Amino acid sequence: MRTHRHYEQELKEKIIQLHLEEGRTKKSLTQEYQLGQGTLTYWLQQHREECRYNPTVKAYEENRRLRRKLAEQEKEIAFLRHSLRKKSIKYLSFY
Repeated sequence: MRTHRHYEQELKEKIIQLHLEEGRTKKSLTQEYQLGQGTLTYWLQQHREECRYNPTVKAYEENRRLRRKLAEQEKEIAFLRHSLRKKSIKYLSFY
């Protein structure tokens, strides 16, 4: 027999945020929050639909996408700086 659980909107939003912004997998979130099979997928579909028709949510999604891209670029810059420092040290110790 199937039982339907009610989830608070705040919890749904938190779980969606963990998946979309922090990159958590559906599987890990489903296990951690003991969600039914397909529940998170359904929530994500609802979220996408909401984004499609709500300009405020669209702006939020674009902002989130740009923040993610910025974070990736900052990581890349840090890596390149670190690599450059190592090469500089090797170059200076050569002389």
